[in-house]
Order: sequence, then structure tokens, then C-alpha cells
Amino acid sequence: MKTYENTGSKDTRSGFGAGLEELGKSNENVVALCADLTGSLKMDAFKANHPERFFQVGIAEANMIGLAAGMTIGGNIPFTGTFANFSTGRVYDQIRQSVAYSGKNVKICASHAGLTLGEDGATHQILEDIGLMKMLPGMTVINTCDYNQTKAATIAIANHDGPVYLRFGRPKVANFTPADQDFQVGKAVHLQEGSDVTIVATGHLVWEALEAAKELNEAGISAEVINIHTIKPLDEEAIIASAKKTGCVVTAEEHNFLGGLGESVARALATKQPTPQELVATQDTFGESGTPAQLMEKYGLNAAAIVKASKKAIQRK
Repeated sequence: MKTYENTGSKDTRSGFGAGLEELGKSNENVVALCADLTGSLKMDAFKANHPERFFQVGIAEANMIGLAAGMTIGGNIPFTGTFANFSTGRVYDQIRQSVAYSGKNVKICASHAGLTLGEDGATHQILEDIGLMKMLPGMTVINTCDYNQTKAATIAIANHDGPVYLRFGRPKVANFTPADQDFQVGKAVHLQEGSDVTIVATGHLVWEALEAAKELNEAGISAEVINIHTIKPLDEEAIIASAKKTGCVVTAEEHNFLGGLGESVARALATKQPTPQELVATQDTFGESGTPAQLMEKYGLNAAAIVKASKKAIQRK
């Protein structure tokens, strides 16, 4: 069984900030726009070092998306930054009409997603953003798992032609993927081989999936763990191949089970490889105020929940 080392907990939003700053040095076409949350999105370094390419639009998210769409016409590659709730729900019409419909090369970068926003509560803890964005034709949807992967994804999407939704978070989480990784949009990452159950996880739940796999291994259950950083386009080939081998699947995500990764995997399995599947996700509910750890425990988004779902999936084979 392969083991992964937490090299030091870091927040994924800082990975975005580091990636954006690196792009600022290497790609003069990259511009950044922020809706009055420069510090929270870790865009300070880009702003300080490339002020002529940084645009503070204030609390005017709809205008930010419109500006970004227009900037692409001149060859710029705009990266917009605000909280996930404001990046999607508040500006869905602008994204649909000005970005997705015309295929504009805008990178919509969203921090503070999911329950791990914590004490800010339900109004800010968007749990439906992946569903909103993946339903837009031509939109690529990426949800990274740690600092290193977020930095690599930020750099990679600058070379991806077309609109992208990049989702990350605020809390410090395990940083365990390679610093020098080759991030490939739409390509799953096999973290661990297994024969009894496939665990397909995204975002903050990837580390929890690895922790669950350890516990399952101690119980004599061999778990295969796949990191799905790109929810759309989904690497169906990798998932189906694993499902054929193990005979059952568990999906894990910090998102509503309606519209998220689990639903995309279920569609792929139903149409190409019918397989028992259990979904670890929020159950069609809003969040509430609390610490990230408390909320992940209450809403069943942790290693213990993945272990329970895995055992249930195995029983259904």
C-alpha cells in the first residue's frame, strides 16, 4: 500500500496566489481582476509586482465578469477572483451569456468553497457551484486537493483555451501531492491501487480518502483511490477501468450530492459500466456556522464517512 506524507498543511487559496504570481512573471497576457477580496484570494503579490495588469473592481462581481470577457478580445487571459458563492451564484447570468455562450477565455477562480468556509455560515458556504458550472456548455470545472495541486492547476489553465472554473478553499489542509507535478486538465490521478473498492474523490476529500484507505487496509479491505481534480471533462476511462476491477465505487466531495462529482460518475457508470455506487456528499442541504472540522464531521464529509460508505458499497456487489 502506497503512503503519502503531509509535508505541511497549507491553504489551497495560497496555492492559487503562488501560481498566479508565477504566471505574472512568465506570461504577459495574464491579467487579474478581483472583487474587493485581494487578501483573501492571495492576489497581493500579483498586484504588487504587476500593478498595470491588476484590476480592483470593488464589490461588483457582475461587472468583473463582463470586464474579463471583454479583455479576452484583445488577447488577454483574465483570472477573476472572489469567493465561490459570488463567483458563480451571484454572476451566473453574466458567466452564461458573456463567457460560456461565446467561449471566452476567462479563468473564474473561486476561493472559500464548501462547508470548510466555516464560521461564515450558510450564506457563504456554496455547495451547488460545481453543478452550476458543469452544466454550462464548454465550461471546464477543476476542484483541486492541496496547495501544490492548486498552484500547478493555476499555471496550467493559462494554457487551456476556453472558460475554466477553478475551485479551492480557505482552510489549511494536508499538502501531499508533488511540488513539481505535471497538471493535466481532464486526467485523473491514480493515488493508490486496490482491488475491493474504488474511492473517487475531489478537493479536500482526497486526503480524507487516503486516510480512509489506510483504515480499510487495516481491516483487510483493498481500496483504490483516484484523485479527480477535473470534474468536467471527466476522465471516464479511468473511472470505468477501476470500477471493472473492484466492482463497486464510492465518490467523495465537499458539495451537494445533486449536481456534483458523484452525479457525473453515476451517469458514466450507468451508461457504460453499471456498478454499485455510494455517494459521500451533503444531502440536499444548506450549511451552518461552525469550525470546518465540526461541519465536516456533522455533514459526514471525512474519512470515517468514506470508510462506512466503502463497506456498504462492497456489500452491494
